[in-house]
Amino acid sequence: MFQDSPIYDRLVAECGDVPAQVRREAERVSRELAVVMRPLHAPGHAPGPERPPSPGTGWQRTALLPGPRTH
Repeated sequence: MFQDSPIYDRLVAECGDVPAQVRREAERVSRELAVVMRPLHAPGHAPGPERPPSPGTGWQRTALLPGPRTH
């Protein structure tokens, strides 16, 4: 991209090729995410036992109705 730029060459010499390092790291993260995001069951296999729904935190926020507040 900036191969003919003396400023870019000097920055690469001083700091390393940061764009290339970032690109490699982004590709690595993308590969790891692809592994993590794969479905748990491959197509054609019988699904395992279903997990029961989580019970939650035991409380819920309730919305405040518009109008004057009473203290």
